[in-house]
Amino acid sequence: MRLSPAATLRTLVGLLATLAFAEGCGGHSERTLPVRTALDLGRPREAIVALNKEMDVEKDDQLPKKIEGDDALLVLDRATIQQSLAQYEPSKRDFQAADKAIDMLDLAHNAGDTIGQYVFSDSAGKYVAPPYEKLLLNTLNMLNYLETGDLQGAKIEARRLVVMQKYVGDTLGEKDNPILGLGGYLAGLAFEKSDDVDEALRFYDEAARFSGLFGLRGPVHALLPRGTYSSPRLRKLAEGGEAEEPDDEHGEIVFVVGFGRVPHKIPNRIPIGLALTLVSNDIHPTDRQAANKLAAQGLVTWINFPSLAPGQGKWATPEVRLDSSFVQLQEAVDIDAQVRQEWKKIEGKVILSAITRLIARYAVGEGIQQASGKGSVVGFLGSLAAQATLTALDTPDTRSWETLPARVAVARVKVAPGKHQILMDSRGVVRRQEIDVPKGGFKVVSLMALR
Repeated sequence: MRLSPAATLRTLVGLLATLAFAEGCGGHSERTLPVRTALDLGRPREAIVALNKEMDVEKDDQLPKKIEGDDALLVLDRATIQQSLAQYEPSKRDFQAADKAIDMLDLAHNAGDTIGQYVFSDSAGKYVAPPYEKLLLNTLNMLNYLETGDLQGAKIEARRLVVMQKYVGDTLGEKDNPILGLGGYLAGLAFEKSDDVDEALRFYDEAARFSGLFGLRGPVHALLPRGTYSSPRLRKLAEGGEAEEPDDEHGEIVFVVGFGRVPHKIPNRIPIGLALTLVSNDIHPTDRQAANKLAAQGLVTWINFPSLAPGQGKWATPEVRLDSSFVQLQEAVDIDAQVRQEWKKIEGKVILSAITRLIARYAVGEGIQQASGKGSVVGFLGSLAAQATLTALDTPDTRSWETLPARVAVARVKVAPGKHQILMDSRGVVRRQEIDVPKGGFKVVSLMALR
């Protein structure tokens, strides 16, 4: 069968349009660009408006009718931004809703997801969170409860964190996830202020394992004689602490400062030859042969895969003032480093998956051409169109929790009961407030500068 010149032209135009679509499609990261832009400009309110629009809701405390697909990630992004705006109740609700909707690792995979990822794109499958995201979900929601003085709610989140920690450690073999430093610190605080001494010591032991927070010396020194739980690490930590007897006369302020944002994922395209070089030690010989054959033909030989964009704000120096004095902060966790470390573990597999999908697209095109007859112009164009269409569908999986702070720092300060002026400043985001600390009580104040 021969095509008329007009029909041939229409086919080629359609093919070029499809290829142009494939070139320009950025997936989830493109969908959330207005959110990141608003945060970069220091306009978190606008970022929430953009997220509400994407989720088709009108108010900050509304959830999508069905939290499915990528909407669970959008809810998570909104939870973090609401926390930065001191909208703690809506933030709690968002965290809890996302916690139920987001699965981790292979828990959500089924045959349909696997086929979608193999033929089309990783973004065709159900989103599964890396370990650090699941651990941070409970950790940051714990902060919401502590900010509002709800110790019972904070302890519930702490116990959820323990369940996830056990899964990450026992099933995945990741027993040294630094996120547990911040999680242990906040959980220990919740149990300490509830006078549950042994549970507080267990969590502080976990926190000290990852961060060695010097701010725990005094509390651990005071708690050890009152409890039955101990460890060499806690005893060593307590040795450097000042004698700190139970004190009902003073109060305490706990500062938590998050700043910057972790790197989000961006779509990337590289020639198949370069991709083969990057995974030369891991690709199966059969796949290498098929990919080389495809590259030699000089047709649709680009592979689409995600990579990490630069993070921002990681090296900022937050400032905290209490009345007329500066407060010394200590880093609790470098989330940016954890994101990069986790990505490094899977980056090679991601590229291999992209190569496999390219080979699958080529096989589909070859099948069409053979069915149309050798040398057929229709078969040739149909083959190219099929490959181009599948390339368009092969959107790199750029999904992730994008509104996480790059780093988090903490401090604890004993104060006289009564009113105190606090000033927290990071990357141009300021929280200025008068707080009233009750006698023998405590206040947790946080700042999330997500820019």
